[in-house]
This record gives sequence, structure tokens and C-alpha cells, in this order.
Amino acid sequence: MGYGLPAALAMKTLHPERPVVCVAGDGDFLMTGQDFATAVQYELPIVVVIADNGLYGTIRMHQEREYPGRVIATALKNPDFVAYAMAFGGYGAVVEKTADFPAAFAQAVATGKPSIIHLKINPEAIAPGATLTAIREKSLATGGGANGTQRN
Repeated sequence: MGYGLPAALAMKTLHPERPVVCVAGDGDFLMTGQDFATAVQYELPIVVVIADNGLYGTIRMHQEREYPGRVIATALKNPDFVAYAMAFGGYGAVVEKTADFPAAFAQAVATGKPSIIHLKINPEAIAPGATLTAIREKSLATGGGANGTQRN
């Protein structure tokens, strides 16, 4: 976690003529988000797409699978990522509906600035075809974690 943004900066530095997009979860981005300042300082017009579900999602998914209903330290209190981008001198846009993404992405690219597109994601929709509730219910139904035992 945290690798995407620094890697995007490196790629844009090596290949300034190529479009570079970093796709990160909110927890992932927060681990190296300060590097967005570097993108602005060195005028590296990358686009960062942040999928914000307010969770360390992968960790939460494992907690629900292994210890259903017994989660700890996976909820996040996130900043306003659009304001964050703008505070450094970049561009930011929020997207709450899929249909709004193409226009937001096109605008981010057109600005020529480092950009953040903040996707608001339902935390329940943890992975394609999976929900936190379904993972928890399956684990409870199979006895996983309900008695405090860890499955390997």
C-alpha cells in the first residue's frame, strides 16, 4: 500500500509524453499522499483516481472473513480530497455517479495539472461481486471466526 502515487511520479518523470494515471484506494493514497505536493512542485500532470470507501478495505474484508463482526482499526476519517488537491495547486473533482466519471477525467487531463478525482464508493461494495455483509454471513454460516478461532 502506498506505492501507486510515488510510482506514478516516477513514470511521469521518465516518460513525460505519456499519460499517467494512479488508481488508489483512500487508505492506500493516505500512506504517501504528501507526494502529491511533489507532482505540483515539478509540474507532473498525473491523474490520481481515489476510490474512497472510508475503509482499509482489504484488511476489513479479511477481518470479516476470519473474525466476522469483530473488526478493529479499519475505518478511516478522510480529508476532502478535492480540497487537498487544490491546497497544493492541483486540480480536484468529486465523482459520485459512474456516469459523471468520463467528464471529470477529461477535465482533469485538460487542466494540465496534477489532479485528483475523488470517487465516493459505498463501503459495503468491497469487491466486484462481493459485499462485506455477504462475506460476514458466509463466514458465520461456516463457523469461521464466530468462536474466536483463526482459519489459515
